[in-house]
Amino acid sequence: MDFLNALVVLSNFVLIPAVAYGSQLALGALGVTLIYGILRFSNFAHGDTMAFGTMLVVLITYLFQSWGISLGPLPTALLALPFGILGCMLLVLFTDRAVYRFYRQQKAKPVVLVIVSMGVMFIMNGLVRFIIGPNDQRFADGERFIISVREFKQLTGLSEGLAIRTTQGITVVTAIIVVALLFWFLNRTRTGKSMRAYSDNEDLALLSGINPERVVLYTWLIVAALATVAGTLYGLDKTFKPFTYFQLLLPIFAAAIVGGLGNPLGAIAGGFVIAFSEVTITYAWKKVLKYLLPENLEPSSLMQLISTDYKFAVSFAILVIVLLFKPTGLFKGKSV
Repeated sequence: MDFLNALVVLSNFVLIPAVAYGSQLALGALGVTLIYGILRFSNFAHGDTMAFGTMLVVLITYLFQSWGISLGPLPTALLALPFGILGCMLLVLFTDRAVYRFYRQQKAKPVVLVIVSMGVMFIMNGLVRFIIGPNDQRFADGERFIISVREFKQLTGLSEGLAIRTTQGITVVTAIIVVALLFWFLNRTRTGKSMRAYSDNEDLALLSGINPERVVLYTWLIVAALATVAGTLYGLDKTFKPFTYFQLLLPIFAAAIVGGLGNPLGAIAGGFVIAFSEVTITYAWKKVLKYLLPENLEPSSLMQLISTDYKFAVSFAILVIVLLFKPTGLFKGKSV
């Protein structure tokens, strides 16, 4: 019984949150890895692209709520999501036409595009804060839990209860659907195959008659969709605050690099590696160990390696270790 209670506590505070967070990071890292693989630069504006798309979803959600439109037990944000994706697509296409296209035509070095993307990042960051403000925005509605602590305790008779939030369930299901659609698109459609060919060998792809501008267009559209979905899922699960998405850039890049930059499968694996590392290292293990250890060995301290305030330091440390010992990542992506 004690083992089951320990397992419930572990699931509640480590396994379920890490799977949900890993799904969000994986979707974010997929956007970063697509841009690196196809457009050949690290897009530092990705976090704020997520923030912009999510901001549109939040505003449209508020509008729907004021009109009395809802999805019943599910968050209204799911209805607003397609509109947010569309708005984000328009923004990234405008940014590409106004900024990146010039440097692409000049055959600028990747480092120049990285610096340019930093400029775009600060402009987007300011724009989002100007429109929606710098404070937290809670926009999750509908049923809060798939299963609550009280229901779980009544069902099982255990002293510890398991709670699965609706947003966590939606995150995992949506991530699976989005990833399946993306891999189908990249492997089965003509455009997806041309994107992969362009990523593998640009010169050979151009000789084969692939239109580079078309590849760039589809890349940005997919990245905008991934960024908005990832940002919205994160905002529903936690809360929407513009500066948080700027901070998320570190674990997202760490996930993409750990998995192997330019490798979509690696981005997904990297997302879960970073999420589980952050959650397990910052979790206080006292409650789990209380059930597993004999009474005389019960810990008196929290048994927490580092405070949750330093969770981004975990992704930074993993990033540095991977860059030092395996720069191509777990799935042999392009070296940084």
